[in-house]
Amino acid sequence: MRIEPHSLGTGQRAPIGLALGGGVARGWAHIGAMRALIEAGIKPDIIAGTSIGAIVGAAYLSGKLDVLEKWARSLTQRKMMGYMDVRWGGSGLMRGERLARVLNHYMGDVNIEDLDRKFAAVTCDLRTGYEVWLQRGPIVPAIRASYALPGAFEPVKVDGRFMIDGALVNPVPVSACRALGAHMVIAVSLNGDAFGPMGTSHELDMDDDGEEDDTDPFGIASHSLNKLRPDRLLLKSMLGGVKPGKSPKIGSVMMGTLNIVMDRISRSRLAGDPPDVFVAPRIGHIGMLEFTKADELIERGYAAMQHEIPLIRSVMDVLSQMPSAVPLADAETPPQNASTK
Repeated sequence: MRIEPHSLGTGQRAPIGLALGGGVARGWAHIGAMRALIEAGIKPDIIAGTSIGAIVGAAYLSGKLDVLEKWARSLTQRKMMGYMDVRWGGSGLMRGERLARVLNHYMGDVNIEDLDRKFAAVTCDLRTGYEVWLQRGPIVPAIRASYALPGAFEPVKVDGRFMIDGALVNPVPVSACRALGAHMVIAVSLNGDAFGPMGTSHELDMDDDGEEDDTDPFGIASHSLNKLRPDRLLLKSMLGGVKPGKSPKIGSVMMGTLNIVMDRISRSRLAGDPPDVFVAPRIGHIGMLEFTKADELIERGYAAMQHEIPLIRSVMDVLSQMPSAVPLADAETPPQNASTK
């Protein structure tokens, strides 16, 4: 690609990229971060999302952020269990079809190339290990591929390739934003205090559904029998809590391992390609499976982004006056659904 110096000129804004990082349940903080940007009148031109960051980014660009926020705030332990469609003998603990139905209900008719701004869902090719930026096609399979955590969800087949969670290769996709044309990148990392205080749990409270009606004997019986279903027992054995001092269960080990991997890779990637503004909500005390804590996560994401708004405006002002390297009119555009080593 050939480039030449170009001044944006007074009053022209540098293209803004927003990199939304992965972090499982902690990703609800992205909703709050988006709310702070909207309130400040700052509109990203490019969004790249990894894992749950892809979900929030896609919801925002398709006009469904309100719907996603309402759904996230409504989640209870019982509802969460309802979305866990256990697959016996498959390539993942869950098929992911129940969650996909929710996404398809609201965004099933959306194609990435039809969005009014650039979007990339970051995922990973299971066979090659290459990082892949999905930038065309139906948006739901793209975001499913981005959050397909190995062991938890089955890999998602896109263009003949099996894709897994993008957090394994690029937890906070600053590089994708820059490749898509962003002159300024705001990065929201969910690993700023990845390990939080001692005792942070990455387990599910399988016994507290929070909705049982103790006045209805039939409801109590049904609730008790439901807990004895084979799929519920399997989930409890893998994801349920343990007594203090006991060995963690496999779900907690998986989430703790992902936490470590994302923290180490994020540090390396961000050192090589730092964002212009780094936003890190203080959410390390919340476990990666605590999807029912949307209220607190959204509030903390909002507060973290709001705190950085003055810096964002300052960087925008500076960049609008600086010469920038931009592609010539006849230059090649970044490849769609591109892979990087």
